[in-house]
Amino acid sequence: MFAALPSSYLRTLFPGFMVSVLVAATAQFLSEHYGAPAMLMALLLGLALNFLAEEGSPTAPGIAVTSRTVLRLGVALLGARISVDMLAGLGAELIALVITGVLATIAFGFVAARFVGRSWRFALLTGGSVAICGASAAMAIAAILPRHDKSERDLVFTVLSVTVLSTLAMVIYPMLSSTLGFDARGGGVFLGGTIHDVAQVVGAGFSIGPETGETATLVKLIRVAMLAPVVLGASLVIRLSGAGGVAEGRRPPLLPSFVVGFLVLAAANSFGLIPGWAAEMAGAVSRWALLISIAAVGIKTSLGKMLDVGGGAIWLIVAETVFIGGYVLAGLHFLG
Repeated sequence: MFAALPSSYLRTLFPGFMVSVLVAATAQFLSEHYGAPAMLMALLLGLALNFLAEEGSPTAPGIAVTSRTVLRLGVALLGARISVDMLAGLGAELIALVITGVLATIAFGFVAARFVGRSWRFALLTGGSVAICGASAAMAIAAILPRHDKSERDLVFTVLSVTVLSTLAMVIYPMLSSTLGFDARGGGVFLGGTIHDVAQVVGAGFSIGPETGETATLVKLIRVAMLAPVVLGASLVIRLSGAGGVAEGRRPPLLPSFVVGFLVLAAANSFGLIPGWAAEMAGAVSRWALLISIAAVGIKTSLGKMLDVGGGAIWLIVAETVFIGGYVLAGLHFLG
C-alpha cells in the first residue's frame, strides 16, 4: 500500500499510522471483552485523541493519509466475500426485495433531506450507509463525494449514528421477529435486510438460531454487493452533472480505484479463483483496515464541531432506518 512511496515520506506517515493502529487494536480488545461494537469504540477513542491531528503534530500527516488510503483498501477487499453463487439460495423475489429496499431507502433519504434542510451529499451519505452496510458504506460514499468544510463531521456523525442504531436493532429486532411470527428463513431476511452493520446482523441472526443466522448473513452480503454499483453510479452522476464542482472540493474520479478492486475481487470469487482461506483472510484484513481508518477519521474530527450537526440530521437517519425496516416488513408480508 505504501511501498512505492519514498522512505522519508513513509517515516513522516509512520507515527500517525501507528497511532491509528493502536486505537483500532484497543477498540477490538474492548469489543472482544465487553461486547461493545468495535467500530463505535474506535470512533469514540479517536474523538478523544483529536489533539493528535492538530496542525504541526508529528502524527497529523499519517492520520490524514490513513483515513483515506487504508479505507480504500478495506472497501476493495470486501469484494472477496461476494459471489454470484450466494444469490441462488434466496430466489429472485427475495433478491429483488433486498435490492429495491436499498434503492428505495436512498431515494427516501433524498426526499426526506429536503424537509430538514440537508444537502444531497448528506442525504446520499446517510441513506447509503443505512441502506447498504453501515459504517463501511458511509466511508466508501464519503470517499467519492466532493470535499467541503463539514465533510469529516458529517462522516463521523453518520458512522456513529448507524453504529448505535445497528446495535439497538441487534437487541430489538430478534424480539420483533419472534413477535411477528417469522420462521427461520423469514426472520433471517428481516434481520439481514434491515440491520446496518454486518457484525450486528450476524449477532442478531445467530441469537435466534443457525438457519436464521445463515440466511441473515447471506441477505446482508447481497446488500454489501450493492456497494459497488451505488458508489459507481453516484460517482458517474456527480461527474456528469458537475455537482459540487472544483469550488466546493476535489472532483471525484470517474471510476474510483477501490470500486475497481471490489468488482475485480467479486468477479474472481464468482469464478472460483479465490480459495476459501484467501477469502477469509481478505475479510479479516478488510475488517482491520476499516477499523484502522475509522479510528483515524475519529482522531481527525473535533467532537465540538460534530455536535453542531443539528437535530434534523438525527431525525433523517432515524427516519431512513425506520423506512428500510418498514419496506422489508411490507415486502415479506406481500410475498407471504
